[in-house]
Amino acid sequence: MCAKDQMSDWNANSSPVFMFTFLLFLSGYVLQQQTVHNLQAVIKPQPVIVQPPPSPVLAKHFGTPPGHSFYDKFLARNRPKGGWAKVAYVQLVREHLHVCNALMLFAALEEQESMAQRVIMYPQEWDATMSDQQVLDPQNETSKRLLKNAAKRYRVMLQPVQPMLKSGDKSAFPLAGLLSLTAYNRVLFLPPSGLVLDISGLDHLFTLPMESDILGISAGSEDGAASPSVVLLKPSREAFQTTLESLSTQDYDEEDFLSRIALVPDLPEDQVHVVAKTSGLKAEDDGFNATEFLDSTSYVHISDPEMVGPEYDAPKASIASALPKTSEPKKAWQEVYERYRERRMDVCGLDLEPAPKLVE
Repeated sequence: MCAKDQMSDWNANSSPVFMFTFLLFLSGYVLQQQTVHNLQAVIKPQPVIVQPPPSPVLAKHFGTPPGHSFYDKFLARNRPKGGWAKVAYVQLVREHLHVCNALMLFAALEEQESMAQRVIMYPQEWDATMSDQQVLDPQNETSKRLLKNAAKRYRVMLQPVQPMLKSGDKSAFPLAGLLSLTAYNRVLFLPPSGLVLDISGLDHLFTLPMESDILGISAGSEDGAASPSVVLLKPSREAFQTTLESLSTQDYDEEDFLSRIALVPDLPEDQVHVVAKTSGLKAEDDGFNATEFLDSTSYVHISDPEMVGPEYDAPKASIASALPKTSEPKKAWQEVYERYRERRMDVCGLDLEPAPKLVE
């Protein structure tokens, strides 16, 4: 066979081999490219879609929503002027006995996630007494421990204050001093003693319009002379100076000062009860429901003429005299006092004080 015929046969036999090799190479190349593409897709960071931050009002609930229709509408359209950093719960503590009550308030704020700021004002002389005393005073030591717990556990700002009036007792620290807290647009004060059930109703008060510098929210009174159980203030230098100058430095009386505070108009009927008073339970009839009362009230001001205060282990005679006569109001009254006793122990580690002896 000639060389030309041999070359022709070799070309004919090798063509399928080349074709097969080329197709195999091509399929491998395509497969390789797909694999590389898939790896690039996995390795390449995906674009992040930035969502707008949620509304600070809608995203935050202040404890358990009370279950009333007004609440959702309120959260959707209201917030304090300047935001929650510009409003504060402030307790002006003038007696060692009431330090625990202030701590109980701020424990409730922390547990129910209120975004309002927290301040305790107390006599500056307490600091000197606590540091210089030669013999440990149980009251001073307890107050020192509770104030430290307030700052550490409940993010409370402690502010010692000097006497504002020339007086040797607690009246040297008038409530008007809260008007000096100009770092805030609104401050709210709860006269001792009381029990916070649902902080949301109290948070709502920071959004109320104020035509005067001091506004009171009253739970009413049996004798018709209503006094505020919650006090809302609009701090400013002018209001502080004017109010302080109007107070008598000789015979300042806190009750008289409170009686002259403008009271807030009645709240709409579909809202929860912002404040109630234990002494008012005597006026309730058989249609009263204790469970509904405790579930729909934000703050109960514990004040009964027959009782010296919820911090004390009251005599049976005083309790019998203060108790409402009908079943459901009586149940609510007993539950409020019992909850206060339990909270006092849980938050402050304190049992009830022995009842003071009456001076005849």
